[in-house]
Amino acid sequence: MKKGFIYSVMATLLIIVSSPLVFAASETQTGTVDYTKAIIVGCSVLVAGLAIAFGTIGTGLGMGNGLNGATNAVGRNPEAQGKVLLTMMVGLAMIESLAIYALVVSLILLYANPLLKYIGG
Repeated sequence: MKKGFIYSVMATLLIIVSSPLVFAASETQTGTVDYTKAIIVGCSVLVAGLAIAFGTIGTGLGMGNGLNGATNAVGRNPEAQGKVLLTMMVGLAMIESLAIYALVVSLILLYANPLLKYIGG
């Protein structure tokens, strides 16, 4: 029952979020409305948000695990603090680059959407 409820809430939210974009679609020469661009832009906004969400959740969990291991290592062997700190900082920088990649993908989807050139946007 919970699974069906979650799916229905997500579908409702998707409709609510994408409906203003559909109603803002422009009319073509024949007087009909072309919803293709509005659907692509709406889906791109949704995917950009999901990319940032999952990208930051993953990097946050990775950083937490890395810091946990580093503090445990320093607690067990305080003399190795310098080596552990250096390795931890390099690892955190690599993990943080994944969040930046997610941000870049989201910005590309929002501002330089490659799908819009195929529909003439």
